[in-house]
Amino acid sequence: MNAPTHLGGMTVHADKLGGLPGIRHAFFTRVGGVSEGIYATLNAGVGSNDARERVIENRARMAAAVGCPAENLLTLYQVHSPTVVVADKPWPAESRPRADGIITRIPGLAIAASTADCGPVLLADPDARVIGAAHAGWRGALTGVVEATIAAMEGLGAVRTRIHAAIGPMIRQPNYEVGADLVAQFVSADAANARFFVPAERAGHSMFDLAGYVMSRLERAGIGACEDVGLCTYADPARFYSFRRTTHRGEPDYGRHLNAIVLG
Repeated sequence: MNAPTHLGGMTVHADKLGGLPGIRHAFFTRVGGVSEGIYATLNAGVGSNDARERVIENRARMAAAVGCPAENLLTLYQVHSPTVVVADKPWPAESRPRADGIITRIPGLAIAASTADCGPVLLADPDARVIGAAHAGWRGALTGVVEATIAAMEGLGAVRTRIHAAIGPMIRQPNYEVGADLVAQFVSADAANARFFVPAERAGHSMFDLAGYVMSRLERAGIGACEDVGLCTYADPARFYSFRRTTHRGEPDYGRHLNAIVLG
């Protein structure tokens, strides 16, 4: 299911999703912006403590990269939920809906998930011209944000067997240590979820394959195609922000990525 990835400075693109007609997407790296220090350089985090004018400029550059005006680059106030909203017009950054999935069929609206270790999922039905973006951290993934986004897309006319999905850069199993309580939640939901955990060096802890889990939810949903760019945010500080890496380093804050898709 893994696909070759086109690597540029500012963006990463998934091959299958990138080949769909009339659809543009980008998993943005931390390269190509104006922020400084721990936020260097392409920080999109309106909730970070970065200078507001720098975040605004960074987001404008991202919007331009996917071919839309800055005001048409839409993100959410993410709450690690399975809630999905429909975007039919731009909204101000300060009025972002509280949700973790966003869909649209309006050309020129770039919808995006914000991440700094969690799993971004971009989805598209090129025939129905319906797109989606989901923020799949472990809570959202476990409670069904992937399936909720697919179902919402169907509500706009998409057909799940035509939907293409791509998983972007996120924290990967070699760097994602979790406690026994999290393992118990996943195994309680489905005993087969045990396959996404391997023992960690630290007693009572495990290494979690969140990307594999998200992929399994996409495949089980019966969509047409899934791919994973296979990149780890934690392991590549030159190109990616990482909440967990920031925590381990004792830094006061961290930058956020955007992962965007737009109908041309």
